[in-house]
Amino acid sequence: MDNLSTNHLVALQALMSETIFTTGFSVQNNDEVKDNSLGTVQDPSVQAPVPQEEFVYQGDKGTGVLFILRYPDYPYFSPQAEDAFVKTIGALQLTLQNVAVVNLANPLNPNDFKRIMDFFQPKKITLLGVEPASLKLPHIAHNSYMRGKVATVFNTFSFEEMFADVNKKKLFWTEFKAFINNG
Repeated sequence: MDNLSTNHLVALQALMSETIFTTGFSVQNNDEVKDNSLGTVQDPSVQAPVPQEEFVYQGDKGTGVLFILRYPDYPYFSPQAEDAFVKTIGALQLTLQNVAVVNLANPLNPNDFKRIMDFFQPKKITLLGVEPASLKLPHIAHNSYMRGKVATVFNTFSFEEMFADVNKKKLFWTEFKAFINNG
């Protein structure tokens, strides 16, 4: 395989996880700097645009449907919960490919509702076992939703809570259908 090389500053920021120091720069004039290994780059005093912090998520954030969960032991769901989730959303013509799922237990994902809104720009948000107060949201009773200026937030149980209590599962399903179809 060939070695990859780039002089695009934003691409380098995205690809590199460590800070790299070099002494290979030589000043050519006031407008540009020459790096012996990367070619001509922009004057270092000019700030490159910082890409918006990204979230680690699965699915498609462009559809406006977002599921927020907090599973510290799994990337997204436990295997049993994922199976239940796929069947649940599938009954409403949704798939893992046309919704976005973000796990706030991932240390790379900010636990900040404003940043979540800015990045995902959702219209419908389902909190699966995530307390609204942890996102600095007003109180939302379980299995109910609150309409905001931009999005509607549905607060419900985690799948593990629903597995343990069939009544919670029935309450969830009734409200979830109404939320997705009308909310």
